[in-house]
Amino acid sequence: MIKNIIFDLGDVIINIDVPRAASSFAELSNQSLDNVHSLIQQNDVFKKFETGNLTPLAFRSFVRDLFQNPEWTDADIDTAWNSLLLDIPIERIHKIQELAQKGYRLFLLSNTSAIHIDEVNAILHRTAEIEHLSHLFEKLFLSYEMGIMKPHHDIYRQVLSDAGIEANETLFLDDNLDNIRAAAECGIQTIHVQKPTSIVEYLRDY
Repeated sequence: MIKNIIFDLGDVIINIDVPRAASSFAELSNQSLDNVHSLIQQNDVFKKFETGNLTPLAFRSFVRDLFQNPEWTDADIDTAWNSLLLDIPIERIHKIQELAQKGYRLFLLSNTSAIHIDEVNAILHRTAEIEHLSHLFEKLFLSYEMGIMKPHHDIYRQVLSDAGIEANETLFLDDNLDNIRAAAECGIQTIHVQKPTSIVEYLRDY
């Protein structure tokens, strides 16, 4: 029996378009998209920020140095970085609230950064007048705070331990197949979320 549900964030709760961030930095820096992709990948920009190895302040400085644009403002960088975040369909929020009312323990587990979380909370507030993701979930497990990212097995074990929940009573929803496989290897039940089907349809019977 499922008692606990763990949600990924991107393309599970909020729609995202990851390539848009690279496109935004390409436009901002007047560099080719291929060059920007290479810079981002070679320097592990996402990983460094999303594992907490860079604070927001250090991340912005890192990006200025990386693209050799010291004149970029914090707002310039944040806007480009956040451009991959799209919308949160209201029916997904309603479904999460419905599950909470039914007594499921709900958690969020996301590879993310502090700048993205701030923007997600702003989108959530504009969409549903909910100020913070913590109002929807019992606890947020965020990679940049935990110092580890999915699909490392330890992140799932840490969630189970910190939440005090059993793997076989827990359902995990993620759009990334590697993340799903790793969770399953830890004994967690899983649903691989694939567009255009959303959590509303996947969790219809819960």
